[in-house]
Amino acid sequence: MNDTVTSLRRDAQIEAARFPALLARAEQLAGTVLLGEHGRRRAGMGDDFWQYRPLRSGDTLRSIDWRRSARGDEQFVREREWQIAQSVQMWVDSGASMRFSSSKDLPYKGDRARLIALAVSILLIRGGERVGFTGWSLPPRNGDIQVLRLAEALSQDAPEDYSAPEHRGIIPHSRALFVSDFLGDIGTVELALTKAADRGVRGALLQVLDPSEESFPFKGRTIFESIGGALVHETLKAGDLRARYLDRLAERKARLADLSRLTGWQYRCHHTGDSAQSALLWVWRAMDGGHG
Repeated sequence: MNDTVTSLRRDAQIEAARFPALLARAEQLAGTVLLGEHGRRRAGMGDDFWQYRPLRSGDTLRSIDWRRSARGDEQFVREREWQIAQSVQMWVDSGASMRFSSSKDLPYKGDRARLIALAVSILLIRGGERVGFTGWSLPPRNGDIQVLRLAEALSQDAPEDYSAPEHRGIIPHSRALFVSDFLGDIGTVELALTKAADRGVRGALLQVLDPSEESFPFKGRTIFESIGGALVHETLKAGDLRARYLDRLAERKARLADLSRLTGWQYRCHHTGDSAQSALLWVWRAMDGGHG
């Protein structure tokens, strides 16, 4: 009994430690990105001057800036700035397949995925955006408290080998980020992207893979077992599977790229052996690129 209690306490302490550690690493990573002025600038109700534009049909005489118009023969309207804080929703795969690393010198795929997702969330929220999850577990909000909520939620694992993208509750005309190894059922990804595109949502797919999943360095007798233990395959000639595996992986990556192109999303494959900063910069630009 005492051993059980001790084990549970140890596990609880490990889980509790993951959340602030993730937050600290994400804050540090986000700090490497120079954040300029962020916000979708549109003409509307606001206090800050934005631009002058020529008078158009439908404008009232009251909207004319007579001082600017007096400089020439054309009449101008003084427009003001309206900064809209858009919603960004994320799905970050927490399935067992993400808890894989081929080397003690490499992070788990899930740890890298969470780090990048939280770091870009910090950047977006600091820029005035609302960030949350797809589905209804954590609706998009802004502020430092939301960063803490995101960090806590991202520290949770799912029991199944492969998680399916959550497409419910996606806000129309928002932006979205899906982060996964995308090695599970491709049909769930197709469904999620189709649903999102139908709602006018644009976003990015970031595929996170371990370097060994790209090179397939296995030879001889090998036992392949999923992290959750649900799938097991033993072979005496693992090297014979290499060409077929690499073809299947190439097909999967091409399919993800095609799906992204057809739905107006962006796609990139990131390896855990590469720097997290490079992936963060790509995600940040992908999110910011759809902002205007």
